[in-house]
Amino acid sequence: MARLKDAVCKLCRREKEKLFLKGLRCFTDKCGVTKKPYAPGQKAKMRLVESEYSTQLREKQKAKRYYGVLESQFLNYYKKAKRKQGITGEVLLQLLETRLDNVFYLMGFATSRAQSRQLICHGHIQVNGKKVDIPSYQVKEGQEILVAEKSKELPYIVEAKESAGSLSIPEWLEIDFKNLKGKVIRIPERADIKAPVNEQMIVELYSK
Repeated sequence: MARLKDAVCKLCRREKEKLFLKGLRCFTDKCGVTKKPYAPGQKAKMRLVESEYSTQLREKQKAKRYYGVLESQFLNYYKKAKRKQGITGEVLLQLLETRLDNVFYLMGFATSRAQSRQLICHGHIQVNGKKVDIPSYQVKEGQEILVAEKSKELPYIVEAKESAGSLSIPEWLEIDFKNLKGKVIRIPERADIKAPVNEQMIVELYSK
């Protein structure tokens, strides 16, 4: 399981964009990007000139932090995307978007991707009725994701369920909040993926 040891609000500030790493806090005025919309260690009015390489690197870092994966994991996803048919950048985002931890979060059953990973690792989540404790598990079209019966009253899950109204559920997912389950009705297309990244820059970075 990937572990971020830095203050997550600083990660968002470094990318100068909300990556929603802090769960519900990101929707309030306490959000680090809202309070200090500039990179850590940088003066508020300072202007930095970025090279093409640094711009591409920032896009890769942004994507990596948004989905909560380690450097080696991200590189493996890129290599896998490159081997598949289709546009490499779009396939890369599809692979990241259909990770179990991300899908469970998008369904509104966790307040952040980090919390989603924790719930999965602790065995609270099932796929097609079988326990899956691997956050990077690749969810496929037609599979059903649900909260285990014994885990439905967990405070984290109850809180997420109550605050799910602040999330926009993607069209490629079907959600049953009453029974705490959802289904992947199709693999997301690029237009369905809301990750704030330019995937072409990531491809250009790795192509050098």
